[in-house]
Amino acid sequence: MKKIKQLTAMLALSSVIIIGCDKDEDDDYNNQPAVQSTIVAGAGDSTTVAGKMAEFRLVLGDPLNTTPNQTAGRREVNWDGVPANFTNNTAFPLDFFGKSDAAEPNGRKRGLLYANNGTLIRIDSSDFAEIDPSYAGQFEPFSRKRLVIAAGTTVSEILFKVPGTTTDASVKGFGIVFVDVDDANSTFIEFFNGTKSLGKFKAPAAAGSGKFSFLGVHFVTEKITKLKITSGNAALAAGVKDITDGGTKDLVVYDDFLYSEPVAVQ
Repeated sequence: MKKIKQLTAMLALSSVIIIGCDKDEDDDYNNQPAVQSTIVAGAGDSTTVAGKMAEFRLVLGDPLNTTPNQTAGRREVNWDGVPANFTNNTAFPLDFFGKSDAAEPNGRKRGLLYANNGTLIRIDSSDFAEIDPSYAGQFEPFSRKRLVIAAGTTVSEILFKVPGTTTDASVKGFGIVFVDVDDANSTFIEFFNGTKSLGKFKAPAAAGSGKFSFLGVHFVTEKITKLKITSGNAALAAGVKDITDGGTKDLVVYDDFLYSEPVAVQ
C-alpha cells in the first residue's frame, strides 16, 4: 500500500490503479482509513481528459441512465441545460438534479443534490467574467458553456437520493472535471460513508491556464453517501487573481460530473 504523497505523484501519471490509504502523520491527508479504491485521473487538454472520462465510464458501467427506476449503470451532469434564470447568479436550486415530484421532467431526477448548509452555487456562462473581468481568459468550459463554483467559498458538498424519490442513496463512484488546477495540493475530493471519511483524493495539476483535470474514484467495498469538493485554495472574487495571472492563489472551478447509479442506503 502506498503513502498518500506517493499517490499524488502516481495521479499525475494518470491511470486506473487500486490502492489502500495508510496513515501519514507528515501531511494534510492523515488519519484516513485503509479502503480499496479504483482511481482514474489525468490532466491536460480536452482530448486527454475526455479519454480519462471514457476510462472512468467503463469503471462505473453502462448504461447512461436518463429515467428513474434504474439499479445499475451511471448518471452524468454537464450543467449545460440549466436555464438562464439560474445562470450567472446564485439562484441555482440545490435540488435541481434531485427532484422527486412526478410532474418534474426526468432530466431533473438524477439523484444528486447539494447539501443545504448555507453554501450557494453559481452556474456561470461568462467564464466568471462578471465576478472579475480577468477571469474571462482564465477559465474554459470543458462542455460548452457553463461552469460551476460554490459562491464565496472553495467547498461544496454533494448528497444522493434514489432518482425521482426522497429516499437517501449512495453511489460507488464519482468523478469530476476541474478547470485550471495549478497547485497539486489545492484541489481534492473527500468521500464519506455516513460520518466515516473514506479519504481525500487530490486532483492532478494541469500546466497552463484553462487546462483540465479529471479525478474519478470508485470504491471496491465501500459506498459513498456524501462527498466534499474543495476546488482551489481561494474563492473567486473581484480583485483576486490566479497564480497564472500574476496572483498568489490557485483559483479552480469545475464542470462535468460522472457517478454510478444512486441506490437506496441499506
